[in-house]
Amino acid sequence: MSPSPAPARTIAVTGASRGLGAAISIELAQRGFTIGCLSRRGIGPEDQEVPAALRGAMINLACDITNEAEARAALATLVEQTGALNGIVNNAGLHKQGRSSAFSSADFAEVLSVNATGVFAMSREAHPFLVAAGGGIIVNIGSHYDKMGVRQHAAYCASKAAVGAITRCLAVEWARDNIRVIDVAPGFILTDLNKPHMESERFRDFITKAIPIGRPGEPEEVARFVAALIGEDIPFATGETYYLDGAQAISN
Repeated sequence: MSPSPAPARTIAVTGASRGLGAAISIELAQRGFTIGCLSRRGIGPEDQEVPAALRGAMINLACDITNEAEARAALATLVEQTGALNGIVNNAGLHKQGRSSAFSSADFAEVLSVNATGVFAMSREAHPFLVAAGGGIIVNIGSHYDKMGVRQHAAYCASKAAVGAITRCLAVEWARDNIRVIDVAPGFILTDLNKPHMESERFRDFITKAIPIGRPGEPEEVARFVAALIGEDIPFATGETYYLDGAQAISN
């Protein structure tokens, strides 16, 4: 009698509807993972065509990460349908900018609520499922803005710095549970959100000069990096922030 095949590894991805979340979901599915595509609308990737062969590997679930009951229910449903949760990519985020002298406390709090508290809450809700699976991985999507001083971006920069701190603390605390926690911090990535900026010749000239490799990053590059971190079981690789910005933040 031949042995039963190993169950498919299941990864939840928040903010899976567009941009990096959609690209990460598709890349992981291509590598044989079962993906819980979590988004507010719960209909899976919206700005990218999902190959027909991959649709069966994607479970679309409605989830607002600022609603802890929804988050808990979505992860529980995913585990009920797949048998386990082996990892989560905390990608969902909010970007707001404005002059700090006029930026409201409410807007500041909202950015931190989604980008920082949301990451912590989703990680906390995933924790018991990861423990039950014998361990797993949490990949948080940060930003190279976490170490930069950027005009009109105090809230966003603070929230992404918090993601790095949350990553480090959870990595230390949950190492005994065999859970790796990693922060992937992209730079300027050419998603639908910021493609309009590239229509400005002035901005296009600025960004291509600012990035040493001479171009913005592509969502698929971030997706491949995240998938590699998840696919390779390297227990010693935990707690770090990995920058993926074409060397922009360290360039003089």
